[in-house]
Order: sequence, then structure tokens, then C-alpha cells
Amino acid sequence: MWKTGFSRSRALAYLRVSFYSMVVDLSSSSSVLSTWIREIRDVNIQGDRMRFRRNMERIGEIAAYEISKLLPYRTEVIPTPMGEAICPVLERQPVLATILRAGVPLHQGLLNYFDLADNAFVAAYRKHHRDGTFEIEQHYVTSPDVEGRPLIIADPMLATGSSLVLAIEALTAEGKPSQLHVVSAIACTVGIELLKRRFPEANIWAGAIDDELTARGYIVPGLGDAGDLSYGAKLQS
Repeated sequence: MWKTGFSRSRALAYLRVSFYSMVVDLSSSSSVLSTWIREIRDVNIQGDRMRFRRNMERIGEIAAYEISKLLPYRTEVIPTPMGEAICPVLERQPVLATILRAGVPLHQGLLNYFDLADNAFVAAYRKHHRDGTFEIEQHYVTSPDVEGRPLIIADPMLATGSSLVLAIEALTAEGKPSQLHVVSAIACTVGIELLKRRFPEANIWAGAIDDELTARGYIVPGLGDAGDLSYGAKLQS
């Protein structure tokens, strides 16, 4: 079920009691996250690649923290210098996945918090044609077993949703995850709708959500090409 118009706290509260998935706009209430979203969008700041990558990483960290509240835990008794403490620990470590190359900084933010997680990588890109259309080329997938484990996949720009659908299909071909979470810095309603049709169980965590998509599949106002802004312009179009 896709609920809109919720503040982040209300959306998270709903997630805790619902059997349905949610779309969560992490910037729906003002926080320091809004500063990072502004900086990755601002053409006067984007030229600082280190800052851009670090802001993407920070957004991933915020998403990881929020997702961590929804994962299953068990309790363990641990020794301390003064006695024993009862502590919650994750029942199973998640699998963190991303689409190369643009997703690496966002993925690193997730990994900073889920530092014991296994990791999966998908190499995919848009192959553009002269008539302005494009198709998704996917050449490489490496993943651990996702059966019965939370799967969290990072893609900084959820635009049309086509590459994410192919990536999730590839990652889940050999097993069904216990939970599916998608993390994006900027998401478009077009891509969200496609993803929810194909994977209704997916929880989508977006730093911000835009409504417009150009004919070439770029989000407006968006931020441009996240891969180029992180690592430099590529030769391939």
C-alpha cells in the first residue's frame, strides 16, 4: 500500500504495524537531511565531487538507520565489566546491493551502518539510441544467497525504474528475501509506480520525491547524472 502525505514519523509508525509496504519520503519533515539534498541538487556545489559523494553516503546512513528499526531482532546476554546486559541483535544480517557505478557512495552509507552485511553488485547502464529511446543493458551480477534475508538495494536516482526492476529480478532469481527495501537519493513518481506494480512488497526510501520525468528518462528537477557527479563524465553515452 502506498500512502502519501505522511510525515516521516507517521510513515514509520505505520510501517511498524502494517503488513503492507510503504513509500517513505525522508525529507517530508525538516531535518539535516534536507541540507544534504539541497547540496547534491545545487549546480553551484555539485562540482565538489568529494562533497557530493559524502552527501550521498550520509543519505545512505540515514536510510540505513530508519530501515534498521524494521528488521527482526533477538536478544542476547553479554558480559560487561560490571555484570551482564541484555541487548537486541539482528536475527540475520541483510544483503546490501547496488547498481554500479552511480550507486557506490549511497551503498557505502548503508554499509557504514550494516557493517557485517553481505554485499551484492549489479553492472547496468542505459544504452541510448539515436531516436532518443533507450534500453537497459545488464552485464554483471554477483550476489550472496538472499533467501530469507532482508535485501536492501541502493540506486541514487529512481527515474523510470527499469534498471531497478531488472536488478531486483536478477538478485531474487535464486531466492526470496524476507524483506525488500529500495533506497534512492531522488525518486520520481513514475519509477515508484513501476516498482510498486512489479514488487508490491518493496519498501521505498527516498531522500526526496519529484514528479516530472523527461522524454530521455531524467528526473526534473532531479540533480543530473549521479555517476558523473561522483566520478567524472564517461565516454560512453
